[in-house]
Amino acid sequence: MKNFSTLICFLLISFVTFSQEKNKSLEDQFSGVIEKSNNYQDYKVVKKVKLYSLRKNVLDSISVLENTISTANTTIANQKKEISDLKNQLKTTQDSLTASKEKEDGMMLFGSSVKKSTYNTVLFSIIGLLVMALIILFFQFKSSNAITKTTKQKLEETEEEFEAHRQRALQREQEIRRKLQDEINKNKGA
Repeated sequence: MKNFSTLICFLLISFVTFSQEKNKSLEDQFSGVIEKSNNYQDYKVVKKVKLYSLRKNVLDSISVLENTISTANTTIANQKKEISDLKNQLKTTQDSLTASKEKEDGMMLFGSSVKKSTYNTVLFSIIGLLVMALIILFFQFKSSNAITKTTKQKLEETEEEFEAHRQRALQREQEIRRKLQDEINKNKGA
């Protein structure tokens, strides 16, 4: 039983020492192995257990660093993919925004999209031309109406003159017929 107690104490002490060594940095562990090793001529004699323990700790540290690097690379790849997706979304959003601005700033005119300023210019030009045409037509109508009134007045005057002339011609004709009848009656009686 005494051996068993001694074995347990030894294991506990080894475990605590091993845990403390594992918590030390690799540089401290290398320094400890070199300091605790024995000298033999110009050589250092290192216990195999310490060398194996150091090797295991170095491999564990390398494995942890490799896992960290792998995780970091995965994270970087995911972030690059996310950045690429966000760039694509941003481009799509900017294209949609540009299209919306063009649509907002544009109007459909004769089947094609034009800017509002161009649309306003065309619209006001058409309105201006129509107003000018209306003014020209108004003045032409006024001029034609004045000419028509003048012509009607002259026509009435001409008709009155014609009626007066016809009356005179009718009277002359009646006078000539009377004279003719008188001459015929004179010639019959003579």
